[in-house]
Amino acid sequence: MGPVPTNPGTRWLLLAGWLTVAASALHIGCIIGGEEWYRFFGAGEAIANAAARGEFWPHVVTFGIAAIVAVWALYAFSGASRIGRLPLLRTALILISLIYLVRGLLLFPLLIISPDKVNTFSVWSSLIVLAYGVAYAIGAARAWRTMSQP
Repeated sequence: MGPVPTNPGTRWLLLAGWLTVAASALHIGCIIGGEEWYRFFGAGEAIANAAARGEFWPHVVTFGIAAIVAVWALYAFSGASRIGRLPLLRTALILISLIYLVRGLLLFPLLIISPDKVNTFSVWSSLIVLAYGVAYAIGAARAWRTMSQP
């Protein structure tokens, strides 16, 4: 797999990649910080309480999320021509964009269907991941032709 040439989507994909690195690091921070970090970052009482009791599963789940979004960051950096071309680059960037955008946009039907379940954390987290999705989508769209080259 060769390098991806520099493209017009580089700035957006670098932004997306670094935002995603931050998300991965915050998940690792929750593992290290324990119950208070889980609570602060909105993981929910069940996860925070399980971490407080010393259960292992919250850390496994959180590490899994951190690993997945770290791989997503690699795809952003690959699309931005900062690392070698990863397999299924365009497909992955579209899927990552969609996952972030759908997650962010779910706030709006939730506001209509169950406004009582909407809190400050859900609003902020939805807006943040919506921004991630926009950065991935714009970057992928602007880099599309460049990424199709071998």
